[in-house]
Amino acid sequence: MGAEIVDEAVQAAPAPPLRGLVGRYTGYRQRGVPPARHRGLPSPWLTLIITLDEPLSIAAHPDPGTAPGDYGTLLGGLHLTPALIEMPGRQSGIQVALSPLGARVLLGLPAGELAGADVHADDVLGADVREVHERVREAPDWAARFAAVDDWLLRRMSRHEAAHPAALVTDAWHLLLSAGGLLRIDRLAAEISVSERHLRNRFRTEIGLTPKAAARVIRFDRTRRRLAASPGAFDLAQLAADCGYADQSHLDREFSTLAACTPSAWLTQESRNIQSGHHPPT
Repeated sequence: MGAEIVDEAVQAAPAPPLRGLVGRYTGYRQRGVPPARHRGLPSPWLTLIITLDEPLSIAAHPDPGTAPGDYGTLLGGLHLTPALIEMPGRQSGIQVALSPLGARVLLGLPAGELAGADVHADDVLGADVREVHERVREAPDWAARFAAVDDWLLRRMSRHEAAHPAALVTDAWHLLLSAGGLLRIDRLAAEISVSERHLRNRFRTEIGLTPKAAARVIRFDRTRRRLAASPGAFDLAQLAADCGYADQSHLDREFSTLAACTPSAWLTQESRNIQSGHHPPT
């Protein structure tokens, strides 16, 4: 008789005071599933991962100069190339999606300092993250684990509550998000009454990407989530048109750059995760 297969994916919203700074919590636990490799794709969210039973194994980082390694907790900034994550048939943890606008409040530093990087979270957050790691591992269920993360982030927020990005960066980020990345940067700068150069410099410091690169990532993230929502009935030409790409070839080029594979190859590689809810479409 084969080993029991466990394949859990649980979503939760953060506590109300954290909303806008934290997008969501995703709890995951897999046992007995086929070994695979997962692509950690560029997105508009910083990533914090707190593992449960085994470390996260990174085979390749967005920064090719960073050596592969195992992580008990991981903190990653915005990036333009994928991370490659080894999935040896068992993994478990909580992934926290952090808004770059919340980096100063929740992490104590601007998101720009983490751009393109994956680091051990305790190298940035110190003993503080080791404490929540232990609480999460000792919690009896997902609700208690998420509550532990809520409590930890609320305490961090209370320490840095006065630390926020400049209003122009906040306004520009929200405009890009609401437009799905489909907003010319000259128009964006005009909307908030600053020069493109000033916006670019402030944006790179606070967000970690230029406005143009951030717009690409936002559009790409929207596109791949729509693809994951209907994996068996997708029309790439229509998807490209709906998401603001010039044509299917343009979409394919963006996937090749940002995911290092084609849309079809990504769907094939991630099919199990999509089916089990590890790639939520929203």
